[in-house]
Amino acid sequence: MHIAFRRLSSAAALAMLLSTSIFAADGPSGMDAATLVKLKTVLTGAQRGDENKARDQYRHPLEILRFFGFKQDMAVMEVWPGGGWWTEILAPLLKEKGQYFAASIDPDIKAEGVKEFVASFQGKLDKDPASYSKAKVVAISPSTGKAEPVKPGSMDMVLTFRNIHNWMDAGDAKKMFEVMFKSLKPGGYLGVEEHRGRTDKEQDPKAANGYVREDYAIKLIESAGFKLVSTSPIGNNPKDTKDYPEGVWTLPPTLAEGDKDRAKYVAIGEADNFTLLFRRPAN
Repeated sequence: MHIAFRRLSSAAALAMLLSTSIFAADGPSGMDAATLVKLKTVLTGAQRGDENKARDQYRHPLEILRFFGFKQDMAVMEVWPGGGWWTEILAPLLKEKGQYFAASIDPDIKAEGVKEFVASFQGKLDKDPASYSKAKVVAISPSTGKAEPVKPGSMDMVLTFRNIHNWMDAGDAKKMFEVMFKSLKPGGYLGVEEHRGRTDKEQDPKAANGYVREDYAIKLIESAGFKLVSTSPIGNNPKDTKDYPEGVWTLPPTLAEGDKDRAKYVAIGEADNFTLLFRRPAN
C-alpha cells in the first residue's frame, strides 16, 4: 500500500479565468455564488497549513470544486482523505449547511502503520473543533466488511483524490467504487482525481508506479454502475514524463529520492492528473 501524500494577481485575472472552460459547472447545476464566496474564505483560513496552501498551485481546489458543482449544503463523503489536505477545505465548507463524512482507511486492515495513520487523522480533527467538530469519520474497506460507511442512498456527492492506485494495489478498486455507488443518492455525483498513466504502456493492474491510465479508470468506474459526465484538464501537467525511479513519489510533494535530482523534480512539479465527474443514474 502506498499512501503519500502564474498566481492570480488581480480581480480582472480571476474574472477571466472564471470564464474559461476548466471552471465549467459540469456538476449539479453548478456552484452557487454563496458557496464560491465561502470557498474563497476557507482557502485562506488559518485551519489550513502553510505547506498545504502552497500546493494550491498544483491541486487547484477552487477550480476542481467548481468543476464538480460542489455546494455548501450538500451531504458529501470524501473517501480516504489521507492526511487531510482536502479535509481542511471540505469540512469547514460543509460545517454550517451541509454534512462532511471522512471515509477513512479501516484501522483493522492488517497493514503496517494503518492504526497510527488513522489516529493521526483523528487527532488533526480533535485539535481544531472550530473547523471539524461536525465532521464524521467512518471506515470504508470492503475486504474487512466495512462496505456501508454511510446510509445507502444518502450522499449528494462522493469525492476521492489520488487513491485509485492504492485500491488497485490492494485488489479492492472495483469494490470501493461499488460502495461509493451505493452511498450516493440516485442522480448523485462522484468526483475523482488520479495520477494519469501513459497511454503507450499497458496498465499495471497493481499500479505499482502510482499512475493509472485515464481510459482504464473510466472503464473501471463505469463497471460499478456510474456514467461519465465530464472530464477536465485542470490537473494536466505536460512536464510529467511518468518514468521515474520511484514512480510518482519521485515528484513533489514526496520527493522519494531526497536530494538526488531534487531541483529537476521540483521544476516538474506535482504529477499529471486527470479529473473526472461521474453520476449515479437517477433510475
